[in-house]
Amino acid sequence: MSAPSGDIPNNHQTLPLLTTLAPSARPHVITTPARTGTNVALRIHTSLTVFEVAAAPWAPAVSGFVVTVLVHSVDTATGLPRHLPVAEPGEWARAIFADADAGQGYFLGAVDPDTGEHRDGQLAYRLYLYTDRQPIRVPHQVVGCPHYRIRTGGTDPEIRIVTTA
Repeated sequence: MSAPSGDIPNNHQTLPLLTTLAPSARPHVITTPARTGTNVALRIHTSLTVFEVAAAPWAPAVSGFVVTVLVHSVDTATGLPRHLPVAEPGEWARAIFADADAGQGYFLGAVDPDTGEHRDGQLAYRLYLYTDRQPIRVPHQVVGCPHYRIRTGGTDPEIRIVTTA
């Protein structure tokens, strides 16, 4: 696992390595104070699940893994959902996806990624991988809600979360 460093708090929590993360019913969880909000904490849940989909018209059969990152922004005193601009949660998702390829990740929005239903205080991100852990485009057969490609590079300068291997 790689340790976060740079601008984010050094609270000895680590980012999951997507090359070694195993499918599990329990997500990898990081809890950290938000840098862009007062009295706001981020609870970042990362999970890896297996998928296998049959061929569909114009879409081949494919199997692999889906990495889901759910970033919950909560009030530190009450634990209730709090609004936080998407820049900081997006940087956490990019930092986690960077182990494979952050440019292949998707932003789903304030939704439950499995149902597409709105969720206050939660932002969802996904990355799809072949069985060899190489990133792939989202298979059309698994899309339950809109997927928006995550921007990378110099196009989003607000916040940068630097990680070391």
